[in-house]
Amino acid sequence: MHKWLIALLRVIDIRIIYIFTNVFVIPPCLFRPGFKHIYRYFRERWGCSPLKAFVKTYQNHCMFGQVVIDRFAMYAGKKFQFEIEGYEYFQQLADKPEAFIQLSSHIGNYEMAGYTLVSHNKPFNALVFFGEKESVMENRSTMFSDKNIRMIPVKEDMSHLFLIDCALQQGEIMSMPADRIFGSKKYVIDKLLGADAKLPLGPFSVATMRGLDVLAVNVMKHSTKGYRIFVTPLDYDKEAPRSKQIEQLAHNYVLELERMLNMYPTQWYNYFDFWKL
Repeated sequence: MHKWLIALLRVIDIRIIYIFTNVFVIPPCLFRPGFKHIYRYFRERWGCSPLKAFVKTYQNHCMFGQVVIDRFAMYAGKKFQFEIEGYEYFQQLADKPEAFIQLSSHIGNYEMAGYTLVSHNKPFNALVFFGEKESVMENRSTMFSDKNIRMIPVKEDMSHLFLIDCALQQGEIMSMPADRIFGSKKYVIDKLLGADAKLPLGPFSVATMRGLDVLAVNVMKHSTKGYRIFVTPLDYDKEAPRSKQIEQLAHNYVLELERMLNMYPTQWYNYFDFWKL
């Protein structure tokens, strides 16, 4: 199906696929378990009325369908326009010999950053979910083959931790999602949109263990073929006790996540009970 979709996108206007998805694919998805979590997200986190929350939930699912289609459209050779806010922060760190960490979230369409935020000075390593389809991994590898990007799958045997450590020792860029707990169950709690939520301890622990600079990068869809990339440095006191450093870094990450959600509330793609403690 993935190969069929890529072939179709080579010859059909992407907006036709959007319309087909919005009309025939998304409505049945509203009966899946993820619906109630997004509905509650709009009801409880944004204070929407029941009707408005339902409409927003439908819009959220449509947006998710579009960003997934956009990924396959890139595999098919379609072009998108990118605006970058804060590119100088990325370039400054890419020009230094030291490693740095880039934190992502399951909002917008982060994969698109791989086509634009490219460093010719040092390799870029992206931590990805091992359970994704082989066809997706193959297409990513093909698209990123000339961009000095390596994907590190998260595995149950925790072997990815050795690859992360090796990349950081060699002064490379390490990209990690910081809003979902994979593998290790250790976490840090911070308040997001007015309620406490769990964040994975790993990304913040890795950064503070080595005193690394950290960027938050979010790629948000704002038009049919337009994306805005937001690059924001996340400061923390590197002289403070390590537990305090982790707390500061996680809090600043949450503040940036909230800033993005205030601008693009329908581009939240965590289809589970995110605020369950």
